Amino acid sequence: MSPRYAHITGWGMAVPEKRLTNEDLEKMVDTSDEWIVSRTGIRERRIASADQSTATLAAEAAMRALGVANLHPADLDLIIVSTSSPEHIFPATACLVQDQIGAVKAGAFDLLAACTGFIFALNLAANMIKTDGISNALVIGSETLSRIVNWKDRNTCILFGDGAGAFVLQASDEPGGIYTGVMRSDGSGGDLLSLPGGGSKYPTCLQSVYDGLHYIHMNGREVFRFATRVMTDATQEAVAAANLTMDDIQLIIPHQANRRIIEAAARGLDFPMDKVMINVDRYGNTSTASIPIATCEAIEQGRLKAGDWTVFVGFGAGLTWGATLARWSGPFPVRRKLKPRRYRWLARLRSILARLRRHLEGLIWGRGKTA
Repeated sequence: MSPRYAHITGWGMAVPEKRLTNEDLEKMVDTSDEWIVSRTGIRERRIASADQSTATLAAEAAMRALGVANLHPADLDLIIVSTSSPEHIFPATACLVQDQIGAVKAGAFDLLAACTGFIFALNLAANMIKTDGISNALVIGSETLSRIVNWKDRNTCILFGDGAGAFVLQASDEPGGIYTGVMRSDGSGGDLLSLPGGGSKYPTCLQSVYDGLHYIHMNGREVFRFATRVMTDATQEAVAAANLTMDDIQLIIPHQANRRIIEAAARGLDFPMDKVMINVDRYGNTSTASIPIATCEAIEQGRLKAGDWTVFVGFGAGLTWGATLARWSGPFPVRRKLKPRRYRWLARLRSILARLRRHLEGLIWGRGKTA
C-alpha cells in the first residue's frame, strides 16, 4: 500500500475592517507608539465589529480556503477550529462553522492549545489523513481576543488583535504536503499566560468579574525567554526529523506574537530574516489565526511557491509549543471550477430545515409527556 500524504490545497483569511492604531491606544492607556513598536514591532491591530464573532470570521476564512482548493463543503470529513476565544465553552465553535458553511458530512470540534493551537490542529488533521482515516480536512484558527483583553492594562491590550485563517488539507498519493510535526507542552508554566476565569475553578460571578479574572493575564518577561528558546528548538527538531537542514528551508512562518521574539529565534537558528515571514506590525498577535494569516500574505507576495520547504512554528499558553514542516504544493488540478460560496444559502436553508425537523420531532414524541 502506497503512503498517503496530506497536502495543503486551500488557504483563506478574514480580518475585521476596523484598525486600532498605536496612536488610538495612546488615548486609552499610558503608552506611546514608540514604546509599543520598540518592544513588540506592532503598529496596528484589527478589532471585530459587533456583528462579527469567532465563528463568523472562521466561516469566512473557511469559504475562501475552500474556494482556493475547489472543494465543496459537503466533501469535508473533518473541521477543527483552534481558538483561545471560542463562542462558548460548548457547543464547539467548529460545530457552528460546520452549520454555517454546510459541511453536512464533517465531524467538528475545537482544539484549545492557545497560540500553538493551529499547529497542533494541523498536525492532528494531517496524521488522520496519512493513516487513511479521512480524505479532506478544514483547519481554522480564529480569534476575537479584543473581547477578553483588559483595555486598561497597557502590558496586554497593546498586543492582541482579531482575525481568522484557514487551511484545507487533502489526501494524495503524490509526495508533498505536511511531513513532520512537533508538539510539546509544559504545564508548570501555566500561570505565565492565562485566562483564569470562566472555567470550573473560577466560575463567572460578581467577585470573579470584579477581580478581573476574565481578562488575559501574562508575565511578559518570562514568556519572552521561553518563546525564543522553544521556537528555535521546535524548528530544528521538525527539520531534522525529515533529514533536512536549515539550508533546505525557503521560508519560516512563525507565530506573530512579537517581532523581537521572532528576530531572537532567527538568530538562534542562524537563519536570515529575509526568509522569515513577518506581518505582526499590521495585525498584532492574533493567536491561533496568526500563522494562517501570515501564510496567505506570504503567498500573495510570492514568498511561498510550489516546491518550497516551509516551517510553521509557534508557542503559547499552557505552556505549549510546536512546529510543522511542509513541502508546499498548492491546489490539486481540476477540470471544473467550483464556487463554494454559492452554497452558503443552501447551508442556511438546511439549518432552518434541521431546526424545524427537531421541533416537529419534539411535538410528536413529546405528546402526553411532562418534563
